[in-house]
Amino acid sequence: MTNHKLVLHYAPRSRASTIRVLLDELGAEYDLKIHNVRERALETEAFLAINPLGKVPVLQDGETIITESVAIALHAADLYSQAGLTPASGDSQRGNYLRWMVFYAESFEPAVVDKAAGFEMPQLLAPYCSYDKVMEALAAQLRNAPYILGDRFSVVDILWGSALRWTLMFDLVPDWPVFADYAERITGRPSFQRVFEEEAALAAVQDESVESHPA
Repeated sequence: MTNHKLVLHYAPRSRASTIRVLLDELGAEYDLKIHNVRERALETEAFLAINPLGKVPVLQDGETIITESVAIALHAADLYSQAGLTPASGDSQRGNYLRWMVFYAESFEPAVVDKAAGFEMPQLLAPYCSYDKVMEALAAQLRNAPYILGDRFSVVDILWGSALRWTLMFDLVPDWPVFADYAERITGRPSFQRVFEEEAALAAVQDESVESHPA
Protein backbone atom coordinates (compact mmCIF):
# COMPACT_ATOMS: atom_id res chain seq x y z
CA MET A 1 0.00 0.00 0.00
CA THR A 2 1.23 3.50 -0.79
CA ASN A 3 1.82 5.94 2.07
CA HIS A 4 0.18 8.82 0.24
CA LYS A 5 -3.05 9.34 -1.66
CA LEU A 6 -3.13 8.57 -5.36
CA VAL A 7 -4.49 11.06 -7.90
CA LEU A 8 -6.54 9.81 -10.83
CA HIS A 9 -6.95 12.11 -13.83
CA TYR A 10 -10.37 11.24 -15.15
CA ALA A 11 -13.03 12.22 -17.68
CA PRO A 12 -16.49 10.63 -17.83
CA ARG A 13 -17.22 8.33 -20.77
CA SER A 14 -13.58 7.39 -21.18
CA ARG A 15 -11.22 4.54 -20.31
CA ALA A 16 -10.65 6.30 -17.01
CA SER A 17 -14.05 5.00 -15.87
CA THR A 18 -12.59 1.51 -15.74
CA ILE A 19 -9.75 2.71 -13.52
CA ARG A 20 -12.22 4.39 -11.15
CA VAL A 21 -13.96 1.04 -10.74
CA LEU A 22 -10.63 -0.68 -10.26
CA LEU A 23 -9.51 1.70 -7.51
CA ASP A 24 -12.85 1.37 -5.75
CA GLU A 25 -12.69 -2.44 -5.89
CA LEU A 26 -9.18 -2.29 -4.45
CA GLY A 27 -10.29 -0.04 -1.61
CA ALA A 28 -7.70 2.53 -2.67
CA GLU A 29 -7.59 6.06 -1.30
CA TYR A 30 -7.40 8.51 -4.17
CA ASP A 31 -8.30 12.00 -5.29
CA LEU A 32 -10.25 12.39 -8.50
CA LYS A 33 -9.06 15.12 -10.85
CA ILE A 34 -11.96 15.65 -13.24
CA HIS A 35 -11.39 16.96 -16.78
CA ASN A 36 -13.95 18.10 -19.34
CA VAL A 37 -12.94 16.72 -22.73
CA ARG A 38 -15.48 18.89 -24.54
CA GLU A 39 -13.77 21.97 -23.11
CA ARG A 40 -10.48 20.59 -24.46
CA ALA A 41 -9.07 20.26 -20.97
CA LEU A 42 -6.75 17.47 -22.09
CA GLU A 43 -5.14 19.77 -24.66
CA THR A 44 -3.92 22.35 -22.17
CA GLU A 45 -0.23 22.90 -21.57
CA ALA A 46 -0.64 21.85 -17.95
CA PHE A 47 -2.19 18.50 -18.81
CA LEU A 48 0.15 17.79 -21.72
CA ALA A 49 3.02 18.19 -19.27
CA ILE A 50 1.51 15.23 -17.41
CA ASN A 51 0.66 13.13 -20.46
CA PRO A 52 1.95 14.40 -23.83
CA LEU A 53 -0.62 12.19 -25.60
CA GLY A 54 -3.46 14.18 -24.07
CA LYS A 55 -5.33 11.11 -22.87
CA VAL A 56 -6.83 9.79 -19.66
CA PRO A 57 -6.53 7.83 -17.47
CA VAL A 58 -3.38 9.05 -15.79
CA LEU A 59 -2.47 7.96 -12.28
CA GLN A 60 -0.12 9.97 -10.12
CA ASP A 61 1.55 8.06 -7.30
CA GLY A 62 3.67 10.65 -5.55
CA GLU A 63 6.13 11.86 -8.16
CA THR A 64 5.50 8.86 -10.40
CA ILE A 65 3.18 9.39 -13.36
CA ILE A 66 1.62 6.29 -14.91
CA THR A 67 -0.27 6.30 -18.19
CA GLU A 68 -1.90 3.42 -20.12
CA SER A 69 -4.78 1.55 -18.54
CA VAL A 70 -3.02 -1.80 -18.27
CA ALA A 71 0.06 -0.27 -16.63
CA ILE A 72 -2.14 1.64 -14.17
CA ALA A 73 -4.13 -1.50 -13.37
CA LEU A 74 -1.03 -3.59 -12.75
CA HIS A 75 0.56 -0.89 -10.59
CA ALA A 76 -2.54 -0.22 -8.51
CA ALA A 77 -3.33 -3.90 -8.04
CA ASP A 78 0.15 -4.57 -6.70
CA LEU A 79 -0.02 -1.50 -4.43
CA TYR A 80 -3.24 -2.83 -2.91
CA SER A 81 -2.44 -6.51 -3.09
CA GLN A 82 -4.21 -7.02 0.25
CA ALA A 83 -7.50 -6.67 -1.64
CA GLY A 84 -6.80 -10.11 -3.09
CA LEU A 85 -7.55 -9.12 -6.69
CA THR A 86 -4.14 -9.86 -8.16
CA PRO A 87 -2.19 -13.12 -8.06
CA ALA A 88 1.09 -12.55 -6.25
CA SER A 89 4.49 -13.43 -7.67
CA GLY A 90 4.81 -17.19 -7.38
CA ASP A 91 1.06 -17.77 -7.56
CA SER A 92 0.24 -20.42 -10.17
CA GLN A 93 -2.20 -17.98 -11.81
CA ARG A 94 0.24 -15.06 -12.09
CA GLY A 95 1.37 -15.91 -15.63
CA ASN A 96 -2.19 -16.39 -16.87
CA TYR A 97 -3.21 -13.13 -15.23
CA LEU A 98 -0.39 -11.23 -16.94
CA ARG A 99 -1.11 -12.93 -20.24
CA TRP A 100 -4.69 -11.72 -20.37
CA MET A 101 -3.85 -8.23 -19.15
CA VAL A 102 -1.34 -7.82 -21.96
CA PHE A 103 -3.52 -9.65 -24.52
CA TYR A 104 -6.06 -6.87 -24.11
CA ALA A 105 -3.57 -4.14 -25.09
CA GLU A 106 -1.40 -6.07 -27.54
CA SER A 107 -4.02 -8.07 -29.45
CA PHE A 108 -7.64 -7.27 -28.64
CA GLU A 109 -7.63 -3.49 -28.89
CA PRO A 110 -5.49 -3.27 -32.07
CA ALA A 111 -7.67 -5.92 -33.72
CA VAL A 112 -10.86 -4.08 -32.80
CA VAL A 113 -9.52 -0.70 -33.95
CA ASP A 114 -8.37 -2.11 -37.29
CA LYS A 115 -11.75 -3.80 -37.77
CA ALA A 116 -13.63 -0.58 -36.97
CA ALA A 117 -11.46 1.37 -39.42
CA GLY A 118 -12.08 -1.18 -42.16
CA PHE A 119 -8.38 -2.01 -42.30
CA GLU A 120 -7.45 -5.63 -42.79
CA MET A 121 -3.90 -6.23 -41.65
CA PRO A 122 -2.17 -9.09 -43.51
CA GLN A 123 -2.12 -12.03 -41.10
CA LEU A 124 1.64 -12.53 -41.38
CA LEU A 125 2.24 -8.91 -40.39
CA ALA A 126 -0.47 -8.44 -37.78
CA PRO A 127 0.87 -8.75 -34.22
CA TYR A 128 -2.50 -10.23 -33.25
CA CYS A 129 -2.69 -12.74 -36.14
CA SER A 130 -6.29 -11.94 -37.15
CA TYR A 131 -9.45 -10.37 -35.71
CA ASP A 132 -11.28 -13.70 -35.88
CA LYS A 133 -8.51 -15.55 -34.06
CA VAL A 134 -8.48 -12.93 -31.29
CA MET A 135 -12.24 -13.23 -30.79
CA GLU A 136 -12.11 -17.03 -30.79
CA ALA A 137 -9.26 -17.09 -28.24
CA LEU A 138 -11.11 -14.75 -25.89
CA ALA A 139 -14.39 -16.65 -26.22
CA ALA A 140 -12.62 -19.94 -25.48
CA GLN A 141 -11.15 -18.47 -22.29
CA LEU A 142 -14.55 -17.23 -21.09
CA ARG A 143 -16.64 -20.19 -22.13
CA ASN A 144 -16.02 -22.59 -19.24
CA ALA A 145 -15.79 -20.35 -16.18
CA PRO A 146 -17.33 -17.16 -14.80
CA TYR A 147 -14.03 -15.24 -14.78
CA ILE A 148 -10.81 -15.03 -16.75
CA LEU A 149 -9.00 -16.91 -13.97
CA GLY A 150 -11.72 -19.51 -13.59
CA ASP A 151 -13.71 -19.09 -10.37
CA ARG A 152 -11.47 -16.26 -9.17
CA PHE A 153 -12.52 -12.65 -9.78
CA SER A 154 -9.51 -10.41 -10.36
CA VAL A 155 -8.34 -7.10 -11.74
CA VAL A 156 -8.17 -8.59 -15.22
CA ASP A 157 -11.97 -9.04 -15.16
CA ILE A 158 -12.48 -5.34 -14.45
CA LEU A 159 -10.50 -4.52 -17.59
CA TRP A 160 -12.21 -7.09 -19.80
CA GLY A 161 -15.73 -6.56 -18.48
CA SER A 162 -15.52 -2.88 -19.27
CA ALA A 163 -13.93 -3.49 -22.68
CA LEU A 164 -16.58 -5.97 -23.76
CA ARG A 165 -19.40 -3.76 -22.55
CA TRP A 166 -18.21 -0.89 -24.77
CA THR A 167 -17.30 -2.96 -27.80
CA LEU A 168 -20.63 -4.79 -27.72
CA MET A 169 -22.47 -1.46 -27.51
CA PHE A 170 -20.77 -0.30 -30.71
CA ASP A 171 -20.92 -3.64 -32.55
CA LEU A 172 -17.15 -3.95 -32.57
CA VAL A 173 -17.12 -7.57 -31.41
CA PRO A 174 -19.40 -10.49 -32.31
CA ASP A 175 -22.69 -10.52 -30.43
CA TRP A 176 -21.94 -13.89 -28.90
CA PRO A 177 -23.71 -14.90 -25.69
CA VAL A 178 -20.39 -15.72 -24.04
CA PHE A 179 -19.30 -12.07 -24.43
CA ALA A 180 -22.65 -10.55 -23.48
CA ASP A 181 -23.06 -12.78 -20.41
CA TYR A 182 -19.56 -12.04 -19.19
CA ALA A 183 -19.88 -8.27 -19.70
CA GLU A 184 -23.19 -8.25 -17.84
CA ARG A 185 -21.78 -10.34 -15.00
CA ILE A 186 -18.79 -8.08 -14.47
CA THR A 187 -20.33 -4.65 -15.06
CA GLY A 188 -23.37 -5.57 -12.99
CA ARG A 189 -21.18 -5.42 -9.88
CA PRO A 190 -22.03 -2.57 -7.46
CA SER A 191 -18.70 -0.85 -8.13
CA PHE A 192 -19.45 -0.53 -11.83
CA GLN A 193 -23.05 0.53 -11.30
CA ARG A 194 -22.03 3.23 -8.83
CA VAL A 195 -19.46 4.70 -11.22
CA PHE A 196 -21.89 4.54 -14.16
CA GLU A 197 -24.52 6.42 -12.16
CA GLU A 198 -22.13 9.07 -10.88
CA GLU A 199 -20.51 9.68 -14.23
CA ALA A 200 -23.85 9.97 -16.05
CA ALA A 201 -24.72 12.85 -13.72
CA LEU A 202 -21.27 14.39 -14.12
CA ALA A 203 -21.37 14.10 -17.91
CA ALA A 204 -24.74 15.85 -17.97
CA VAL A 205 -23.33 18.74 -15.92
CA GLN A 206 -20.28 19.00 -18.19
CA ASP A 207 -22.45 18.95 -21.32
CA GLU A 208 -24.69 21.66 -19.91
CA SER A 209 -21.65 23.77 -19.08
CA VAL A 210 -20.32 23.52 -22.63
CA GLU A 211 -23.70 24.24 -24.22
CA SER A 212 -24.32 27.26 -22.01
CA HIS A 213 -20.84 28.66 -22.68
CA PRO A 214 -20.14 27.94 -26.37
CA ALA A 215 -16.67 28.72 -27.68
